[in-house]
Amino acid sequence: MAVPKRRTSSTKRDKRRSHHGLKVSNIVDCPRCHSKKLAHHVCEGCGYYNNQEIIAQEKEK
Repeated sequence: MAVPKRRTSSTKRDKRRSHHGLKVSNIVDCPRCHSKKLAHHVCEGCGYYNNQEIIAQEKEK
């Protein structure tokens, strides 16, 4: 089996793991209903994307 020749220092280990952190989601306000949504996705609140209705929503009576 392969055996490490030298111990990996904490600095070297941590530099390798520098990309393992969580990334911030790109959350923006919907320009139509002002609810929070992911950028470049259809709004779940109103069903619109780029000023076009993509998902038809049932109107409340």
